[in-house]
Amino acid sequence: MKQRLVLVGNGMAGMRAIEELLKLEPEKYEITVFGSEPYGNYNRIMLSPVLASEQTIDDIILNTPEWYAENNITLHTGKLVTEIDRVQQRVVCADGTTADYDRVILATGSNPFMIPMPGIDKQGVLGFRDIADVDTMLAASQQHKKAVVIGGGLLGLEAANGLMKQGMDVTVVHLLDSLMERQLDPPASAMLKTSLEERGMTFMMEAQTAAILGDERVTAVQFADGSQVDADLVVMAVGIRPNIELAQNSGVYCERGVVVDDTMQTYDPKIYAVGECVQHRGNCYGLVAPLFEQAKVCSNHLAQLGYGLYEGSVTSTKLKVTGIDLFSAGDFNEGEGDEVLLMQDPSQGVYKKLVIRDNRIKGAVLYGDTMDGTWYFQLLREGTDISDFRSTIMFGQHDLGDAGHGDEARVAMLSDSAEICGCNGVSKGDIVCAIQTQGLFTLDDVRAHTKASASCGSCTGLVESLLASTVGSGYSAAPSKKPVCGCTEHSHDDVISAVKTHELKSMRAVFDFFEWKTPDGCAACRPALNYYLLARWPEEYQDDAQSRFINERAHGNIQKDGTYSVIPRMFGGLCTPKDLRTIADVCDKFDVPEMKVTGGQRIDMLGIKKEDLPLVWKDLSAAGFVSGHAYGKAMRTVKTCVGKTWCRFGTQDSTGLGVKLEELTWGSWMPHKFKLAVSGCPRNCAEATIKDFGVVCVDSGYELHVGGNGGIKLRMTDLLCKIDTEEQVLEYCGAFTQLYREEAHYLERTAPWVERVGLEHIKQCVVEDEAERKRLHERFKVGQKQSQIDPWKARAEGAEKNEFRSIEVVEA
Repeated sequence: MKQRLVLVGNGMAGMRAIEELLKLEPEKYEITVFGSEPYGNYNRIMLSPVLASEQTIDDIILNTPEWYAENNITLHTGKLVTEIDRVQQRVVCADGTTADYDRVILATGSNPFMIPMPGIDKQGVLGFRDIADVDTMLAASQQHKKAVVIGGGLLGLEAANGLMKQGMDVTVVHLLDSLMERQLDPPASAMLKTSLEERGMTFMMEAQTAAILGDERVTAVQFADGSQVDADLVVMAVGIRPNIELAQNSGVYCERGVVVDDTMQTYDPKIYAVGECVQHRGNCYGLVAPLFEQAKVCSNHLAQLGYGLYEGSVTSTKLKVTGIDLFSAGDFNEGEGDEVLLMQDPSQGVYKKLVIRDNRIKGAVLYGDTMDGTWYFQLLREGTDISDFRSTIMFGQHDLGDAGHGDEARVAMLSDSAEICGCNGVSKGDIVCAIQTQGLFTLDDVRAHTKASASCGSCTGLVESLLASTVGSGYSAAPSKKPVCGCTEHSHDDVISAVKTHELKSMRAVFDFFEWKTPDGCAACRPALNYYLLARWPEEYQDDAQSRFINERAHGNIQKDGTYSVIPRMFGGLCTPKDLRTIADVCDKFDVPEMKVTGGQRIDMLGIKKEDLPLVWKDLSAAGFVSGHAYGKAMRTVKTCVGKTWCRFGTQDSTGLGVKLEELTWGSWMPHKFKLAVSGCPRNCAEATIKDFGVVCVDSGYELHVGGNGGIKLRMTDLLCKIDTEEQVLEYCGAFTQLYREEAHYLERTAPWVERVGLEHIKQCVVEDEAERKRLHERFKVGQKQSQIDPWKARAEGAEKNEFRSIEVVEA
C-alpha cells in the first residue's frame, strides 16, 4: 500500500520537494496537491516580465496539468485548505473537499505586507504577489494613468517598471533615503536611482505614507507631512510575511514562521514544511535558492533516506532590475575593523565594492558588471584567505576556463549564436532558451537539459552567469559543498577524505560506504572516483578503463570527423634526425593527411583512423617513442628553451633540466591537464609563468612558480620559492604535483585549486615542512612506477584490442 502524501501549497518550493521526491522514490506515495490559485505551479519570479508584457502566463508555467497527470498526482486548483485535522490525519478545504494523509508538506508561502492605514481597503489598492495581482494591474493600466508604488525594494521597482511599460505615470514612494537598501550600499543605490530617473521613473524618498484617499476607489496618497500625490492605482511592495494562519489554526507550533528542524520536520512528526512559510534556526528566507535546498532535504527524509540536513543558507542576491545587473552578498556595510576595496567607473555604470576583514570577504556589492559575483560569493561562503590574490581580486576571477568564446565579462551581451560549451557545442541561445522554456534554476538542471558544463567543466562560470542573468533572484547558486553528482549528497572533499581515512580501495567500496543512490554510479561520478582511487592507491587499485572519457580509452584525441591525432612524447622538446624520419615514415605508411608542430614543442599527426592506432603505435614504440598523453587528464609536456648551452642570455641548462622533469613526471594521471616549463633566464622564453609548474633559471639557482593558466582567461603563476640545485627542483616538483593530485577535485586545474586552498597551505606542505615534502615526493615516485608503463606499447602488443576493432556488418 502506498502512503498518502498531501502538499498544501502548489508553489515553487512545495513542488520542487515533490519533483525531488519523484526522483528518489517515484512509487512510494499517493500524492495529492492543493493550490489556492486556479493554475498549476508557475514561476513567481517571472511575474514582473508578465506585467511588462515581455512574457505571458503560459510562458512561466512550470508544471502543466498534463505533468501532474503523467506523474499520477491528484491536483486540486482553486481550493483553499482551511484545516488540518491532526487527529484524523485529514486536510479540509473551504468548499468541503478533504484528503486523508500519512504525511503533509506545508508550503503555504507568504503574504504581502499591507501597511495598516486609513483607506487600505479601497479599490485599486493591492500587493504584488500572484497572477491575480498582475491581471488587476494590467486591467487598471488600460483605464487609468497614475500609479503609485509604495516600496523601493526589488519588487517595487519591478512593479514600477512593468506599469511604466503599460503606459502609466509611476511614482515610487520609499521610506528611506536609499533604494534597495537591503541589497545595495548608498553609492550603488544612488547610481540605480539616477539610471531609473533617466528612464522616466519618479521617486519620493524619505516619504512616510499616512493614508489612501478616495471614495470607493483610490484617488490619491497622502503623506505624514500633509502632501499628496494623485493615484488611480496603489501597489504595496513593502515586504512579505510568512503565511502561517493554517498552521496556527491547526495547532502546529509557529513563531514568525512554521518552526522546523534540520530535516524540515515541524513539531508534528507527520508534517513537514518548506518555503517562505518556514522559520529555521530563527531565520525566514524569501529567495529561491534556500527554498530549493529545503525542498531537497525534505524529499530526502520523505523518501526515508535520512541523511539530508538543512543547516541554513548564506544567501547572495544576483538581480536584474529593469535591465540593470546587480549583485550583493554578506554584510556589505563596513564597520569598525573592516577594510574596503572599491572600483567605480560612473561613466560606464560600473561599481564594485568588497568589504574585507582579516583578509576574508565579509560582503560584496556589484553594480553593472556582476560577472564575478558567483566567485566572490564562493570566497565569502568558504571563508577563503585572499592574501595571495588581493591585489588583483577587483579585476575578477582568473580561471573561468577556455571553452567560451568572446568577452566573458559581458556574457549576457553575447549573441545567441556564441558558443558557451565547446565540448558539447552548446550556444548561449540554447542555454537561455532551455532556462526559460524548461523552468531551470540550477547548474545541474542546465547540465541535464543541454549538456553545457557537463563534460570538462571549464565553461561552468559562464553557464552560472547566464543562469543568474536569465532568472535573476531565482538563480540557485551551487551549495558550499557541491555534491560529486546527482548520485550522492556528498562532496568531492568528502570522497577524497573517506578514500584515504577509511582505506576505500574499490569503486564498490565507495558506493557502499556513502550509500550511493545508483548501484553503479553515472558518467559524471565514475571518472572522478576512478581518479581518486588511482591517485591514492596506485599499487592496489586497478584502473577502470570504462570509467574514462573516450580520449583516454583510445589514448588519442578524437577529432571532429571521428579520426584521431597522435602526438608522441619528445622529452623537453628535443628530437633527433632519426626521430623525425620515423615520424615521416609513419605518416607516409598510414597516409596521415596532416602534421603540425604543437605549442608544446611536439609533432601532431592528425587524421588517423581508430583501427590504425595500434599499428601506428607499434612503429613509434619500436623507434623508442612513448605516449605524449596529449589526450588525457595527465601530465602533458615540459616546454623548454635552449638555455645556457646555446643562448647568450641563458643562466642554467634549462633543456637538460626540462628533460629530467619530463622523465620524472611523464605518464602521471592528474585531476586535469598539467603542463610544465623551464626557462633558461628571466626573459622567460618558455612561458614558465603561465604553466601549472614553471621553473625560471637565474644566476643563483631556480625560481619555482605554480598555478599558472593560459587560454582566454590568463592567470600568472604564484612564486612558490627559490632553490639552489636541480635535485631540489625535482623533489619540489614531485611534492607539489602529488599534493595537487591528492587534494584537488577531479577536473580542477591548478589555477583554481591554488586559489581555493591558498598559496600558504601549499608552501606549508611543500616548502616549510621538509619531512612532508619528502613524503609527498616519495608517494609520487611510487605512483609513477605504475603510471610509466607506456599504454601505446601495451596496446600495440594486443592489450584492449576490442577498443580498436571496427564493427562488422554481416548481411543475412
